Amino acid sequence: VFLLVRLRIAFCLSGRARSLPPPPPSTRLPRGALGEDRTMANSFSAGGNEASGKDKIHGKNGLFSVKQACTALLVLAILYGVLFVAARRAIYTMNITPLPQNASLDKISEGRIMKHIWHLAGEIGIRQEGSSGLIKAAEYLKAELMTYKKRSSTNLRVDIDETFVNGSFNMIFLRHSISLAYRNHTNIVMRISAADADDNATSVLVNGHFDSPLGSPGAGDCASCVASMLEVVRFIIDTDWVPPSPIIFLFNGAEELFMVASHGFMTTHKWRLSIGASINIESSGTGGPDLVCQSGPGSWPVQVYAEAAVYPTANTAAQDIFHYIPGDTDYRMFSEDFGDIPGLDIILVLESYFYHTAYDTPEKIVAGSMQSRGENLFSLLEAFARSPELKNSQERAQMKKSQGGVQEKRLIFFDFMGWFMVYYSHEMAMALHLLPLGVVLLFPSITSTEVSGLQHVSERIHSIVRGAISYALGLFLAIMFPVLVAVLRLLPSSTAMTWFAQPWIAFFMFAPASLVGLLLPRVVLGKSLLEQQTAVDKEGKLKQLDWEYQWGAIAYYASSAAVGTYFGIGDAFLSFMWAMFIMLAFAIYQKCCCSFGRHSLLSLLGYSLPITIPALYSLYFGGVFWQVVLEKMGMAGSIPPPFGFFMADVIVAAITGLIFGWCVGPVLPVAGRWLASGHLIHLLIWISIGSSAVSSHLFPYSTAAPKRVVLQHTFQTAGHNHILNSSYDIAVIDANPLSFLFKSVPLAAQKLNIDPSFKEGTALKSPKDTWLALYPIQYIFCESFKFQADSSEVLKNHPSVPHLSLEKLERQERSNTRRLYLELDLGSLQEIWAAVVNVTGPLLSWSLSDQKLPVPETVDGGPQSYICRLSGRNVHENWKFWLEANSSDVLKVDLAVLDQQMELDTQRFIELFPPWVSVTAGSSYLSSYSF
Repeated sequence: VFLLVRLRIAFCLSGRARSLPPPPPSTRLPRGALGEDRTMANSFSAGGNEASGKDKIHGKNGLFSVKQACTALLVLAILYGVLFVAARRAIYTMNITPLPQNASLDKISEGRIMKHIWHLAGEIGIRQEGSSGLIKAAEYLKAELMTYKKRSSTNLRVDIDETFVNGSFNMIFLRHSISLAYRNHTNIVMRISAADADDNATSVLVNGHFDSPLGSPGAGDCASCVASMLEVVRFIIDTDWVPPSPIIFLFNGAEELFMVASHGFMTTHKWRLSIGASINIESSGTGGPDLVCQSGPGSWPVQVYAEAAVYPTANTAAQDIFHYIPGDTDYRMFSEDFGDIPGLDIILVLESYFYHTAYDTPEKIVAGSMQSRGENLFSLLEAFARSPELKNSQERAQMKKSQGGVQEKRLIFFDFMGWFMVYYSHEMAMALHLLPLGVVLLFPSITSTEVSGLQHVSERIHSIVRGAISYALGLFLAIMFPVLVAVLRLLPSSTAMTWFAQPWIAFFMFAPASLVGLLLPRVVLGKSLLEQQTAVDKEGKLKQLDWEYQWGAIAYYASSAAVGTYFGIGDAFLSFMWAMFIMLAFAIYQKCCCSFGRHSLLSLLGYSLPITIPALYSLYFGGVFWQVVLEKMGMAGSIPPPFGFFMADVIVAAITGLIFGWCVGPVLPVAGRWLASGHLIHLLIWISIGSSAVSSHLFPYSTAAPKRVVLQHTFQTAGHNHILNSSYDIAVIDANPLSFLFKSVPLAAQKLNIDPSFKEGTALKSPKDTWLALYPIQYIFCESFKFQADSSEVLKNHPSVPHLSLEKLERQERSNTRRLYLELDLGSLQEIWAAVVNVTGPLLSWSLSDQKLPVPETVDGGPQSYICRLSGRNVHENWKFWLEANSSDVLKVDLAVLDQQMELDTQRFIELFPPWVSVTAGSSYLSSYSF
């Protein structure tokens, strides 16, 4: 960093200027050379053109002085500050007024929604599979729905159906193959229709799950979902709204076990074939925009959403990004894997610091979020229910057959600040998004020499191409310079993610470096063009440089829009928006130059004001994207050192540079002349360095941004009552390793009989199969460590532990195969979350997942494995299944059972961790068998 600051070859514009001989005293600029008789001094001070020294009209190399550069930077900072405040208010639903619990019954009320959330996540609390809380939640939901049914009018028909689903299927989850078998999972379904509606009438489904993740009360995920649904049910009943098509509310009780309850609904429920549209509501946080993350099949669900949503939040770019985020929702069951129902997947995406932690409590729900969700949900149900596109399963099949399987191109759509939606067809996008590129190709032949400063068309084309390359280079450097800052900060440090609990420090670390990257091509190119030039020639060159950068930026965005549209990239509309508004701003800028002069600050404002519209949108969309990425770094997983230590900081730095380039880059084709000062660049570098130094003294976590730790009390067992070994297996899922945790929490290290200066290289690593009960989630923490633990109390609390037994063996001599009939006894455990069976060897078939084997898994080139997760609340009934295999080779079966009950000693160990640590814990019973 010191060398970067001192190297004046790249950044300092003053050295050569000092060495040049002064012009003769008689040399004066001709009147008008600085733009219609205007001077820079007239724009910045009352001193007219009598300014001298550093405040002369042109600074060194014909550019502006430091004072003028800082003034321009301040003006732009104020402008973007105002836009940032407006964008932040929209992002965090500050423009929405939540209604209290005692609001009129003909209004959706956030207060009433919060009442349900407090009961589910506050009074009941944990609602995982296997816990008593899940049963209590189901009873509460049934009681509320029965209350609403009793007060419904004769105009409505209200049916309530509670089902217990069983089934099995194969899927790819987190890029790993798994088979799922389940039993006795609860679905509570309510159907509201007109009194005379047919039982098979095409209906609209809305789905939310009431189970919570491991170790979490799940206020956001997803008590907020079912609470919103309850309020909408109440609203329909109390307003006596008769839906044109039946509305089905599915309260499913097993989403966290990989969507098994929704699978049960889609494969067994009597109303499943009548559904013509679906709305899945989910949450990965406790507030912010209710974002449409997936939609389809077809484009009409988005059209309905665009026309009906009260507070719309959706865009095609978000849908592209969602597919790269680990995880899935019930939308997959309805619209992709086990159904083709056109629908929407709507997710609360911000404040995910608390997602899947013990801190996901009702008081963390962001005010206004539930109000917007409730109003949006009813408005969407109303619009879907009357849509002419609504078709049941049979009608959709006939329509597909008539269309010959041709898939409809998706719409281009985006919301603006949650105020309104813009959408248009792919065909229109192909024409519309090519328009800026057509203007760019045409403009060199029709523009004048006076405007461009270039005489020949070929020179103008070359200038635009060079400008586009320089602009693209600036955007690239705007990403790479923050990455360089992040890497240099971490080299002497032992703490990553110091911005995690203080996002503001990330901005001050990376944004100034990003601005340096944006300005650098302009600085270097301007310096090379202006050296050894007379004052008059410098002004002409500056005019050419301005024109080159302005049309180079337009060409860049026009090309991006055209290419992105052709390849179906979701953010092509943003490039199109920038290209069009930069052209408008450039036209206004030319008019301002005629009135105020090219060097007037008013001309800069004339250029900046038109692009506030795309800048505001970029801040809005980019702000959501940036905050989501930053929050997700706390659970993004870890990769082995040394690269894993740098990964989170590098990602956040790169995303900061990318979004800063989106938002600020288009201002620089004009503002670059003001800001391209060597001293200003030095200042920006020092701001990044100073902020990095400050961040190194900040602690990365807090109770508002906790560190996630996974703790498993592991028992190696043999038979039904023998413990071979016991250990604590501990993993972290972010960039700060376990050594950071023990250094910060010495009491935990003392409990494990290790030194607080613990080093990963000296510890015993946990094998991957230690975490089999969490498969495939364990792959997001590729390093975990094993520490010896006491097992003396286990058999006192659980006289019988899970075990497999061979009930019968059948051999087929002709085919040289054997069939093993196995029984899984779950012992005396009472709060089982799931059991996982891993079969390794020459497996040919099994009775699970409809006798269909999943895609085999292999680890480090080893033998093929087939993995099945078993779940269901009836622990008194043993699982029975068969395996068919080749007779000659050994068949190995590994069993892992995850129990939510923990020994007293384990609970005391967890209490040693401070509030800024969120521990997800459980007890896992492992055993292995060979047949």
